[in-house]
Amino acid sequence: MSKLLVWYGELTTQRNLANRGLAFLGAGMLWLMIFLVLPGLVLIVVSFASRGAYGQLEWDFTIENYKRLAGFSLFGWTADYIVIVLRSVWVAFVTTLISVVLSYPLSFFICARPERTRYLWLTLVIIPFWTNMVIRTYAWFLILAPELPLAKVAAFFGLIPPDAPLYPNSFAVYLGMVSMFLPFVTLPLYASVERLDWTLVEAAQDLYASKVRVFMQAILPQTLPGLSVGIILTFVPAMGMFVVPDLLGGAKYMLVGNLIQQQFGASRDWPFGAAISMGLMVLTMISLQFYRRRSKEIEFV
Repeated sequence: MSKLLVWYGELTTQRNLANRGLAFLGAGMLWLMIFLVLPGLVLIVVSFASRGAYGQLEWDFTIENYKRLAGFSLFGWTADYIVIVLRSVWVAFVTTLISVVLSYPLSFFICARPERTRYLWLTLVIIPFWTNMVIRTYAWFLILAPELPLAKVAAFFGLIPPDAPLYPNSFAVYLGMVSMFLPFVTLPLYASVERLDWTLVEAAQDLYASKVRVFMQAILPQTLPGLSVGIILTFVPAMGMFVVPDLLGGAKYMLVGNLIQQQFGASRDWPFGAAISMGLMVLTMISLQFYRRRSKEIEFV
């Protein structure tokens, strides 16, 4: 006989509670299984398949796709794919770092505004989400055009030839990436800054702590939850971004996202594209685990 329990004033059993919990979680778990777990399993299986002569899948399972990703081929070893992966990690890291550096003063600036205008500033931060990513990327073509001030100033200082645009190059890629992901850091960071306990900051200042120490020991630990969310929301999609590097990089600034897009597109090499995708997932999980450990260390600084 099931043991009777009291749950929010209602007499029930442990089995009923388990059934209710399953009913609440069932829809979400089913959604994750269909649109996340199942495609991931299919991707794993395809990554061990082979590409046929005409781009079709051949189910003779092999690890050649992963060996190719590691740089091994019929002609020996090459670091081309490893360089692309490392470049993707670096671009994602720099994009995240710049977004964090810009988001902190922006979040404090918004929190310092009067409450009646604060949401107006937040709306200005969110406005880019109202436009398609491809359209926003093409907008940078106009901003960086040779007829506009940015290119003219760069040409004046000899950074680019006269009458040349500020793209395609790495500067344009980073500029486009930061503009895409800045709101992803600013919004969760703003939520943490808004709840900041200023008495701790004042106490640190009263104890003659330097500005750096005040930030590291009084501000950073309090804003770490929002910062962690912002970093994850920025770093993970930045690792697989392909639209911005493809357009603003002139298809010459190859990242992992561009490589995957090529395999599933023009090359029709789905097994190798799946292997690259799995490698990207593993690399992302390792990066997140590393950040998780580092963030725990920061909490105890």
